[in-house]
Amino acid sequence: MHQWKKSAKRKPLILRGARQVGKTTLVNQFSKNYDFYIPLNLERPSDLRYFKNYTDTKTIVEALFLAHNISTNDMGNVLLFIDEIQESTEAIALLRYFYEDLPQLHVIAAGSLLEHVMNKVKSFPVGRVSYLYLHPLNFTEYLDAKQKTLASEKINEIPVKHFAHQTLKDLFHEYAIIGGMPEVIENYLETNNISDLPKIYESIWATYKDDIEKYAKNTTETRVIRHIIDTAHLYIDQRIKFQNFGASNYKSREVGEAMRNLDDARIIQLIYPTTSLEPPIKADLKKSPRLQFLDTGLVNYELNIQADMLALEDLNSAYKGAIIPHLITQELMSLNTIGYSKPNFWVREKKQASSEVDLVVQYKDNVIPIEIKSGKEGKLKSLHQFIDMTEYDHAIRLYAGEFSIEQHITTVGKKSYLLMNLPYYLGTKLMDYISYFVENHSIDK
Repeated sequence: MHQWKKSAKRKPLILRGARQVGKTTLVNQFSKNYDFYIPLNLERPSDLRYFKNYTDTKTIVEALFLAHNISTNDMGNVLLFIDEIQESTEAIALLRYFYEDLPQLHVIAAGSLLEHVMNKVKSFPVGRVSYLYLHPLNFTEYLDAKQKTLASEKINEIPVKHFAHQTLKDLFHEYAIIGGMPEVIENYLETNNISDLPKIYESIWATYKDDIEKYAKNTTETRVIRHIIDTAHLYIDQRIKFQNFGASNYKSREVGEAMRNLDDARIIQLIYPTTSLEPPIKADLKKSPRLQFLDTGLVNYELNIQADMLALEDLNSAYKGAIIPHLITQELMSLNTIGYSKPNFWVREKKQASSEVDLVVQYKDNVIPIEIKSGKEGKLKSLHQFIDMTEYDHAIRLYAGEFSIEQHITTVGKKSYLLMNLPYYLGTKLMDYISYFVENHSIDK
């Protein structure tokens, strides 16, 4: 955001992300870099009226400056924040004119349901705005919030030092249990007590459920969305079908539409598989997806497994092995701040048997298979099948153990490959490690 502030070609900045990921708090903190700050919340009629009563940006700004006793000569030192902008299609459309007519004014907008109103904006300011995507805090951000400066330094060293492993693992377990929602982390850092957190999780879920009518087009869709929110956490360990989802009588079309609405709102997202063995990786939307919740801490709360997780040395065993893959996916998605994309998992489906690799990531001309599980290397059967079918020879296993790189042979094709064993607290550093791995290590001939 500081780079945006300094940019000579600064456009209005739209913060996108689900409710309660800290958009408003971030802007309030950022506003300290300005002499003057005008915060608007368009859910308040008193703020919304500026966009109802006036149709041009210059008049709106003059009215705002008058109300806040700011001279127009100070416009370059003013931050205007338009929160909950999805409440006014007029305000969204006017963003282009802030850019064209008042480029010296710094404008930030935020909204958690923008995807649902964009198609209603007659003249959306394409090319006249910038985007910044916000997510729950990832592990490296959690370390910063906790002021673990030395741990932050060690997690940035590649490869991670042996002596740092247990400390980073312990901190990651703490983070993995409570999740990355800002309000949850803030409370936990104050009290250091997980037993104080349920009321916050419940409050967050209540907010999302209260928003249901904003996502839904009719009463039937409202019921379907509510059913999905109430039951989806039970299915994070498996791929899902829309038809009769959650032991319901809802049809595939009804569930699919509701799921896509929740996906747009970033609350529960659909992660589709790929069958690609070479770049580019393409999602296959005809195959069954996985469910990805906004935050793993919310899932842990809904599953009522947080107390059990406290006693686990290896979180890959938590809830049928589903929690760490879910969290690693969340970590990867948190790195997409300029654009929005989802990772993919790989499938090979046959009548007799099927294979799945937890994640596949493209690096240059390579597709890197990634398994997220503990156990012996020989048990990575799906990963071996992927390697046997490709010309690539680099693979990754995320697990509770320490960093290492080993050379192995696949169980069927007898093909040599390199396996990087990566501690699962390095999810946010995955792309850095892939670069290090591919560029510095090759098969011994």
